[in-house]
This record gives sequence, structure tokens and C-alpha cells, in this order.
Amino acid sequence: MNNSTENNAVPLRVRLKQLRAAQSPVDRNRGALLIRGRLFTWLATNRSKLKEAGKPVPVNIAAFWSMQDEPQLQPLLRQWVEEEGYRVSLPVVVTPNAPLEFRLWDPDADMQEGAYGIYEPIGEPAPPPDIILVPTLGYTRQGDRVGYGKGYYDRTLAAFKEQGHPYTSIGIAWATGDLSSHPHTPASHDVKLDSILTDKGWAVPAPVLA
Repeated sequence: MNNSTENNAVPLRVRLKQLRAAQSPVDRNRGALLIRGRLFTWLATNRSKLKEAGKPVPVNIAAFWSMQDEPQLQPLLRQWVEEEGYRVSLPVVVTPNAPLEFRLWDPDADMQEGAYGIYEPIGEPAPPPDIILVPTLGYTRQGDRVGYGKGYYDRTLAAFKEQGHPYTSIGIAWATGDLSSHPHTPASHDVKLDSILTDKGWAVPAPVLA
């Protein structure tokens, strides 16, 4: 990222954090419920269609442990593991400035506070993910993402691409992060997401699993 792009991104991130923090608890809870519901329905519908077509069904989901101001995904992750039989993993920062690693998670998993105060599982490494849920602070309708500025997800997604591993990436964001009316120039290393889901619906259309 060049200096001018980075300088512009810093105040943008501050503003986006302020906007999401200003939401009322009621709107926050309702919005998170809607996101979880849409995610569940999307995956269940695609799974049914794949089964009917005799195609492989994705079972490995790389999610993230929602922080306080992010849409809370934990109830859905529990449901996916306990009721749907998916293998859910969470990201782990092992080495600074390197791609993330993913470790398997379930509701009984041992957790520890990792880098940046985010809880991480300490269990076994997860299989490469079929679906990656990406925490998203800001976004465009073209799938560009503004994250937290450390570059972990860009490095991770780029590494999977270099390895030839297919995946579907979905950004999870609040609608307050919409940059449609804000000029935004992605950095050269930014990796576009396949879709973006917010509390107001799919900001980038829901992907079709094939």
C-alpha cells in the first residue's frame, strides 16, 4: 500500500468504527440475528441443491470469533457444529505479517486470548476451508474490503489462491460500512471478496456454490 492510500485509510477506519459503535443495542442484536439467519438459509439452500445434483457438499467453514462491535456469529457457529455437522475453524495469528492459520473449533474447544485480544482455539489444525467468513469493517458493492489494517486476510486469501485451493469468501459487515458514496481506492495487495453480507441484506449478491 502506498503512503497516500494508507494515510487515507487510517481516518476512514476510525470513522467506520465510530459509525458501527453508534448503533443501538436493539439494532445491533436484530441485525446480527438477520445476518445469522441469512447465512444459515444461504448455506442450507446451496447444500440441498448440491446434494440433489450429486455434487460434493462443502463442510469446512473458516469463521471468526466476533469482537464486541462486530455482528455476533457465535450462536450460528454452535448451530452449524452441533446440529448441521459442519467443521468450523477459527483464525490464529501464529507469525506476524504472515497468512492466518485455522484451527478447529467446537463449543467445548479450549480457547486462549491471542493477538489483538481475539480468542483463538488451541486445538488441531483445520482442513483447508471451503467457505471463509471475513470480518469486514468497510466495503464497496464491487467486493472491495476495508479491514483493520494488518493485512492478515489479504495475505491468507492470496495464499490460498497461490496454492490453487478453491474457496468462497463472504465478508460479514454492518451496513454502516457501505462505501458507495465514499471514494475508495483499493490497495494493490487487496483481495476482492466473492460476496458481502450485512444486516440490511447481501451488499454483494450471495454466491452460488457449484
